[in-house]
Amino acid sequence: MNTKDPANHILSNLGIQHLNPMQEVAQDAILNDNNILLLSPTGSGKTLAFLLPILELLQPEILSVQCLLLVPSRELALQIEQVWKKMGTTYKVNVCYGGHSLDTEIKNLSNPPAILIGTPGRIADHLDRETFRHDKIQTLVLDEFDKSLQLGFHEQMSFIISKLNKVNKRILVSATSDIEIPKYTRVVNPTILDFIPEHTTESNLQIKLVVSKEKDKIGSLFQLICSLKSESAIVFCNHRDAAERISDTLNQKGIYATYYHGGMDQDERERALIQFRNGSVSYLITTDLAARGLDIPEMNHVIHYHLPSKPDEFTHRNGRTARMTASGTAYIITHDSEKQLDYIDYSLPILQLPNESNLPKPPQFQTIYISGGKKNKLNKIDIVGFFSQKGKLEKGDLGLIEVKDFVSFAAVRFGKVKELLQAIKDQKMKGKKFKIEVARKVLKKEEE
Repeated sequence: MNTKDPANHILSNLGIQHLNPMQEVAQDAILNDNNILLLSPTGSGKTLAFLLPILELLQPEILSVQCLLLVPSRELALQIEQVWKKMGTTYKVNVCYGGHSLDTEIKNLSNPPAILIGTPGRIADHLDRETFRHDKIQTLVLDEFDKSLQLGFHEQMSFIISKLNKVNKRILVSATSDIEIPKYTRVVNPTILDFIPEHTTESNLQIKLVVSKEKDKIGSLFQLICSLKSESAIVFCNHRDAAERISDTLNQKGIYATYYHGGMDQDERERALIQFRNGSVSYLITTDLAARGLDIPEMNHVIHYHLPSKPDEFTHRNGRTARMTASGTAYIITHDSEKQLDYIDYSLPILQLPNESNLPKPPQFQTIYISGGKKNKLNKIDIVGFFSQKGKLEKGDLGLIEVKDFVSFAAVRFGKVKELLQAIKDQKMKGKKFKIEVARKVLKKEEE
């Protein structure tokens, strides 16, 4: 397979017609050079840029891990795994991350994957336990490695890399320029592929100021959301407790929101993202954890309730909208008492919010929880068939379905949920009775 013209079926499986210029340059560089630093904006297709040449480097006769990908978050790990699976290769992939069942991971690794994706802490744990062979790993990818450094994974990454004596190709990937590369990565004089534009404010991204009359900006946020014509948005703030407080307040006001931050349990974070992805909630209130590496839909609106201290985080947040050729708007809610930041142009257009606020339309879907997943031999086709035949749902009544290892989630049109649950309450799916109910919302700890 020529990576400049990858097998048509791979691109077809991914739903794309051709590679972009960055991806084409990356193919040649990764195949021909041993140390690569790939810099490209969020949403530009970096994952495929390194996965395609990695596919070329894999050797079918080697029956152990050949490529290790280290990532800062489970969400990014799962996203990369999903891209690899969509490519439709014959090579196995596994993911390992904190909060995932260690026993399940060890069982998966007993039949070794060609590509192993994981967070530094969990991969270091597996290396310590010697649950997989690492002597055939020849390619190492550190994706969003600057984020891993920010999160304090220095020790684990250093330990992991020290164990990989046969690596001959190292690929560092980031959406941020001007990063110091730690010596323990063993990346020396890398070939730098810098596709980050000099001017981070692209023409298809509008940035507007919203001046809050009140120091507590929640009222202005409420009015802004009400003015967005019921379109979804991500709201960024700087603290976990603020994300929870804002989400709680918006829900009390009749807006369907949920929060997402690093202090939540893995299953809570996953549930919040699933409900946002499938349209059961329209507004995600989050910290910078959601600024990159998440598999969530393209947004028309990004709202900065608080501004980050660093300009590159501001850029990453805005990368959630106006991707590639799409357009989008970032809103900065500010108050006169706040310290002005050097990287913000405060002469930006000021958005005047209407005095009257009409609530956004409620979500069309509700998330249904199913107590079985891949390990219970369930798949999307099983769930569609069961809900259609036994639950009497029509095609338009069923939205996004996500099947995990031991649980599944399905979006069902709001008005059909009650009769669906009534129709299937005594029914079996694939000969087994599963618990099927409305998925819990993510609630503040003291409310649970």
